[in-house]
Amino acid sequence: MSNRSMAELIGEPANFTTFLGVDALVDRMHRIAAAHPDAVAVREIGRSRLGDPLWSMTIGNGPRHALVFGGVHPNEPVGGLTALHLAQTLADDGALRADLGYTWHIIPCIDPDGTRLNEAWFTGPMSRSHYGRNFYRPAGDEQVEWSFPLSYKKAVFTRAMPETRALMHLIDKVTPAFMASLHNGEYGGVFYYVSHTTPALTEQLTQIPAAFGLPLETGEGEAPFIERFAPAIFGCIRAEDAYDFAESHGMDPLAHVSGASSAAYAERYGTFYLASEVPYWADPDADDHTPIDQSYADLLRARGAEIGEVAQLIQEVLDELSGDFSVASPFLRATRAFAPHLSGLAAQNATRAAAPENQRPAVVCERMSGIATVEAARLRYAGMLLRALDGEIAIGNRTPGIRRQHARLRERYQGWAADADAVPVMPIPINDLVGVQYAAVIACARHVGG
Repeated sequence: MSNRSMAELIGEPANFTTFLGVDALVDRMHRIAAAHPDAVAVREIGRSRLGDPLWSMTIGNGPRHALVFGGVHPNEPVGGLTALHLAQTLADDGALRADLGYTWHIIPCIDPDGTRLNEAWFTGPMSRSHYGRNFYRPAGDEQVEWSFPLSYKKAVFTRAMPETRALMHLIDKVTPAFMASLHNGEYGGVFYYVSHTTPALTEQLTQIPAAFGLPLETGEGEAPFIERFAPAIFGCIRAEDAYDFAESHGMDPLAHVSGASSAAYAERYGTFYLASEVPYWADPDADDHTPIDQSYADLLRARGAEIGEVAQLIQEVLDELSGDFSVASPFLRATRAFAPHLSGLAAQNATRAAAPENQRPAVVCERMSGIATVEAARLRYAGMLLRALDGEIAIGNRTPGIRRQHARLRERYQGWAADADAVPVMPIPINDLVGVQYAAVIACARHVGG
């Protein structure tokens, strides 16, 4: 790809100094619309579970429709900024709108309730421990991305949340030719999920991060059953594949599957789907395939044991305090859902370690991915359970059990956090993350438009 072609994809740089909370996202959205009344319209497409308006911006009047949404997982605020940057660019540049040929529907935040529960870490410091201690991610059946209707074998899911229903109705109304779900990871490199790809699109997507000095995540995908089209380019995650994989490995598939995804729902309209995953902290090891003096089976076995240790601790705390909790807080609901998920993940790693194909030398990026997975399990889920216990103590529920388990978990968390923070990492500039996602959206929009 020529430098000019890459420059055209990247466009003008974003200009953000920090992650934005829900109110700031909404304020900026309305300011963009007010400054461009002839090009931008804002409308409410629904309400969240707690009553927050769900806003969508409509920009342009092209014959095809594109749907872009951020805040899909509430611990992933990069997408909200990318949505605003995309909206601002399209509003300012009528020639670009005409060239792309879409009517754009842009949602800065589809899960405002969950996003508000992460805002305490948005302004930093961007350390692993501060992030984990203020982290929130909903249980699977409360995630917008994974609560679309599903009927597969014994899995039946019909409890779509208001936020999901709003997104479903918009998809049904505009039947998008292109849809982008804006995600971000935590540590490592950039990777993507797409409906399909071509050599030209793969080249564009894999060269975009390099333009910002960021590595690709070229190791194993987030789950072993996901199709890989090319390094860092994956097919869409399907609930059916997750079900079959769990079933084939002797695990309860219903413990690993909730609903279907937005990609699966939009398939009926032939929609091209993009999910862009950008990390907060980069690591060059994410794209290093140098063999190490350890087998992949040993890495899997060690990873499974460490994740199992986290799962056991969390489950012990939950079991002892089963009668002590006074509030079914979002943090408690999520922890109760993720505890068996962690146990299943530990078992899955142990099972895979016994497979003949994994009796091979591991490579650097696989080691990095394993370390990041264990740290995420520790800091995310122990951090959420601590928040649930903090809440109980804050409202005066100071039973002996809650006090004892709070102290126990806090001490363990502090040790894990110290280990994570001892590894020197630099947060990636926010505008680079936005730039990668924006360029990926433009590249895929052009791909769909021919």
